[in-house]
Amino acid sequence: MTSEELQALEKRVHAIVRPERELLWLYILTSLLGFIAAPLIFVPLFFHYETLWYRFSPSGIAMGSGILFRSEQQLTYARMQDIHLSQNIVERWLGIGTVTVQTAGAGAGGNLRIVGVRDFNGIRDYLYAKMRGVRDESHGASTDALLTDIRDALRDAANALAKKEA
Repeated sequence: MTSEELQALEKRVHAIVRPERELLWLYILTSLLGFIAAPLIFVPLFFHYETLWYRFSPSGIAMGSGILFRSEQQLTYARMQDIHLSQNIVERWLGIGTVTVQTAGAGAGGNLRIVGVRDFNGIRDYLYAKMRGVRDESHGASTDALLTDIRDALRDAANALAKKEA
């Protein structure tokens, strides 16, 4: 992926702040399956939809929802282990999907689910690029520090030898 493609993808992903309207239709269809219990099923889903938000920043992802019981998750790109895409048949029909970002050691509670987005493939590609970038940068920084230490040690040894000979 070239840097221009990554920048264009980054712009598209950073513009995503809310789920697509089709997620509300998915919730309506889900609640209608219960007929009698439809209002009991739909009301919490509606409030979840209305309060759901996402934020993609240079350091990671944040997501939150809730009115009475608010929840917020933040995940840095360095903690990401794997990314999964999923679509059930209704989501496929509506053109939306879910991106699940997994972390190590946190179990299912540490997974962040970006639901009801249309450009889920773009989000996956963006997150993979960011994950690789974070790992490459951290690897490069440790290599640079090691090389700097070796250079300084060699200079000290050369200076010590020069003083002995003089």
